Order: sequence, then structure tokens, then C-alpha cells
Amino acid sequence: MSDIIHLLPDAVANQIAAGEVIQRPASVIKELVENSIDAGATHIQVLVMDAGRTSIQVIDDGKGMSETDARLAFERHATSKIREAADLFSLQTMGFRGEALASIAAVAEVELKTRLATEELGTHIVLSGSKLVSQELTSCPVGSNFLVRNLFFNVPARRKFLKSNATELSNILTEFERIVLVNPGVSFQLYSNDSELYHLPDATIRQRIAAVFGKKIGEQLIPISVDTSLITIEGFIGKPESARKKGSHQYFFVNGRYMRHPYFHKAVMEAYEHLIPVGEQVSYFIYLQVEPSHIDVNIHPTKTEIKFENENSIWQILSAAVKEGLGKFSAVPTIDFDTEGKPEDLPVFNDRNGHFTPPQVHYKEDYNPFASSTEGGYHRDYQREKMIDWQKLYEGMEVHPQVSAGAEQQPPSMPELLSPSDAAEHQTELLQFKGRFILTSVKSGLMLIDQHRAHVRVLYDQYMEQIARHTSTSQGVLFPEVVQFSPSEATMLESIMEDMTAVGFELTPLGGGSYAVNGVPAGIEGLNTVELVHSMVDTAMEKACSVKEEVQSILALTLAKAAAIVYGQVLSAEEMTSLVDCLFSCATPNYTPEGHPVLQIIPETEIEQMFSK
Repeated sequence: MSDIIHLLPDAVANQIAAGEVIQRPASVIKELVENSIDAGATHIQVLVMDAGRTSIQVIDDGKGMSETDARLAFERHATSKIREAADLFSLQTMGFRGEALASIAAVAEVELKTRLATEELGTHIVLSGSKLVSQELTSCPVGSNFLVRNLFFNVPARRKFLKSNATELSNILTEFERIVLVNPGVSFQLYSNDSELYHLPDATIRQRIAAVFGKKIGEQLIPISVDTSLITIEGFIGKPESARKKGSHQYFFVNGRYMRHPYFHKAVMEAYEHLIPVGEQVSYFIYLQVEPSHIDVNIHPTKTEIKFENENSIWQILSAAVKEGLGKFSAVPTIDFDTEGKPEDLPVFNDRNGHFTPPQVHYKEDYNPFASSTEGGYHRDYQREKMIDWQKLYEGMEVHPQVSAGAEQQPPSMPELLSPSDAAEHQTELLQFKGRFILTSVKSGLMLIDQHRAHVRVLYDQYMEQIARHTSTSQGVLFPEVVQFSPSEATMLESIMEDMTAVGFELTPLGGGSYAVNGVPAGIEGLNTVELVHSMVDTAMEKACSVKEEVQSILALTLAKAAAIVYGQVLSAEEMTSLVDCLFSCATPNYTPEGHPVLQIIPETEIEQMFSK
């Protein structure tokens, strides 16, 4: 029997490793920028073309590399970060496994120019698919300049599965934001197709947060700080009034590294219990410092999941820190009596002799509020004469058991849940129950319709038809409102602008991520336009859709939910009739676009059984 096990060629092994480390253009930027930070760079430039498909360039002013190091850096498991297994448990740097550059070179064309400060000339290396094309001396600044072209050129299957440019650029901005938030002392620039998206000078953490996400979020932050022998926690949490259903910015960093941690997220959100509505989120930027030997950062290929040795204890400390921050913010304002040795700043009211008399309370000891005569000096008969007969206010307002909706009229089409006999004898006598359900009788029993879900179903179909036909009606606003977006949000907005225009929005760019809302879809009067536009963009980013139909569905559903009838809204007979008729005109009236039931039928036999005893 012949042997079947053999060693893979280095090029194939590197491509397999690239599948773990380099998943998309954003992964390349993450690895290269983190290497620049480890090299001590104080200024880093990132330039991408076509969302990284054509080229990615990272330029830094770090320490650079020698000629030998520059060549070894592209070999697998070559690293300057660790020398023995014990070093894995005392990591102070970002990248350490020695696979990033080898993985990038395996699936792209890479060009590197680098120079040490002690050298007059630098090194210029060109690789393609892990193969060395050329290596020579060159004149270049101190630091490193990586240029990555034609990513996944030799792995067409991987390149085919890349998302649209808008989605990939959004992923790049997400990775970039995670890095810049935890390195405020480093200045960054980011260019996309020669257009500058970010120009971030070195700053404090709070200034960096405001520079990335806007000044408004900087005004909504509460500082937190705690220092224990186990962990040091610094950062900012959002004020309760800044809570929102979508689009909150939530970041955990440990020892200068971004991480996801659902368990610690729960600790933060539990502190907001009873302070924010259920289902809403707040932004937070929390920086943890722990002993490197107490965490394991190598449990995930992208190192975004980290295991802690004392998770339960850290959970308690984190929860207490957030509650303390909220407590200080929510404290009742008091007058500051600390006059710092200046008693004359606090005036004192006294008499000429330097004495003051406290205020006195005067009351009538013989007053009796239950007296029926003039006892206590209070004439009760006069009050009786002025009392209102409240029963007269209810005359003519008797509650009737049913509300008729007018002449009998059969809807254009029946839902699948209705049998043909039900459709033939459907009655339009409608009754609203608890401000939520519309009740009507059918031959087989009693039908209950959720008014909010029914309206969502109707509006969703209308908006989808408007997008398809570009027949929406836009209503101009007298005083345009200004909406501010971060670069990542503005990128997503531009990708869905055509569909938003088709729905009825008119947005005009003002520069710097600001847009003026000059027109809104007709029929959404009274809604908060700024929040609605933000919600549509946040939902599109959350879904990360690249298929046009899916993006259109997201926009239509978000707008339908915002404009639909709310629970508790009282409907007239005509409004109920119109809603039910429109619902049964839909192709799928039984369910919302998300698959939730719109109506239910209680069979007559089931109702009779309730009264059989």
C-alpha cells in the first residue's frame, strides 16, 4: 500500500493560513496597522483603492527593518514578538504569531520599502503569491511602507465572495475605528480613492472618541475609573438619555487590544436596568488593564475573543464601576459650600448685632378640615355651593358594545387562513379592543387583527412598490434638519442614497459628514426625521447587505415600522375599515415582512365550548 500523507508546499500552506488570518481587505489593514503600532510609529497613513480590491497601502514612521529582517518577516512563524512558549503568556504587543505578512504575501502582490534610522539606505522587496520577485537597496524615509495589490488574485473563489465596495469599505472603517480608539497618542490618516475620510491628530481618549463619532457623542459620555490589584478600568459610558435601539457604539479594550465579551457587556447593561427602556442600548468605551499572564489572547485567529482568569471577579468590579459612574451623574445637584477660605463669597442674612433668626412656621391649631359648619373659621356650606355635579359631565356618553363601520363591503381578497365560506360572509362590523386589536366576525368564528402589524404589512408593500417604480411622493420641509454621520455611516448612506431617494427622502451633502434633510416621504408627519434617517443607516450597517433587493427591503421595513399605527391609538370606524381593506389587498396579509402573525381566528366551536358548562 502506497503512502498517502505528504507535506504541503509552502505556498499552499500559506494560503491555508491566509484563510484564517486574511478574510477580507479589512484584515490586511488590521494586521499592517497593528505592526506599525508595535514598531513605535507616531503617524500612520492608510490608503485604499476600490475598498482594498485594487490596492492597500500603509505608511508609518516607526523604527523600520533591516535588510535581513525585511526578508524574514514574510516567512511563516517568523516574529520578533516571542522567543519561547512562556512569552505567549506575557504579551504586550498586537501581532505575535508571525503569520500575518506571510499570509498576505500568499494571496496578493506585496511591495515593501523600509529603513532603519541608523542606515543610509533602505530595503525594497517585491513578492507575488509568496514568491520573491526582487530585493534591492533603495532610498526611502525611516519606517515602513507596505503596498498590497490585487488581493486574492490567485484565489479567485475567495475574491468572488467579497461583498460590494460599500460593504468592504464599511468593514475597513470598522477595523480602523477599533485601532484608533485605543491608540489616541498616534495620529492617523485614512484615504479612500484619494479622498480623505479621517484625519486624526494625537489626542486624549475623549477627544479621539469625539473625533471619530462626532461631538454630540462626546457630550453624552460619563467617565468611569477604578483601580484594584486585579484590574484597572478606565473609560466612558453613555448617559441614560442617550440610549437608542440601534447604532450605539460599544467597545471593550484590554491591554490596548479590541475584544468582544458578551459576559462583560451584560455587566454594563445590567447597571442600566430601570434607567433605559427595554431593548435599547447605550454607547460605552471601556479600557481594561490586567496582568498579561492572567489572560489568553490566542484562542481566536483574529484575537478578538479573550479568556480571563478571573472573569467573575472582574464582572463584579466592572458592574460596580459603571454603577458608581451612573450614581455620580444622577446625583442631585447641591450648592458647593467649599469657599476655599472666602466666607465673604457666601452672603449671610443677619441683624445689626450679627444674629440671625430662623424662619418660623405659623398655623391655626383649632383648624378642622372636616367641620360641617363655620367651625374653625372655615365655612363648609360655601364650598358645597361651589362643588360641581360631576355626574352631569358623563351624560350622553354611554359606552355602546359595538361600533358599526358602515355599509357591508367585502375586501378585495381574503387571507389564506380564511375559508371560502368565511370570505363569502365576512362582515365589516369592526370593534377596536384595548387600542391594539381590531375584532370582526367571520362565519367560522371571531377574527382578531393586530392593528400595528397590519399597518406595517400595508406600508411595507407600498414602500417596496414605490422603490420599484420610483413613484414616491416627497414632501419638502420648511426648515431642513441637519443629520451628522461618522465616516463609516456616511459611506453606508451613500450606498443606499438611491433607494432612500426612491422612498421619498431628499438629502443634500453639506460636507464633513453632515447632510441636510430637505424632503421626507409623504405621510410620516410627526416623526423624528433625524432619528429615522439614523435608524435606516444603522439597520443597513447592521445587516451588512450587498444585494440591492435586501437593502431596499431593510429601508422599506424600517420606514414602515416608524410610520405605522402605534398600539393604543384609537381608530375611527372609517379608519378601521380602510386598514382592513388595505390589509386584505396585500399578497400576504397573514404575516408581517418579518414573519410575525398579523391576524388570528378563534373558531366558533371553541367559543361555544367556553360556555358549554
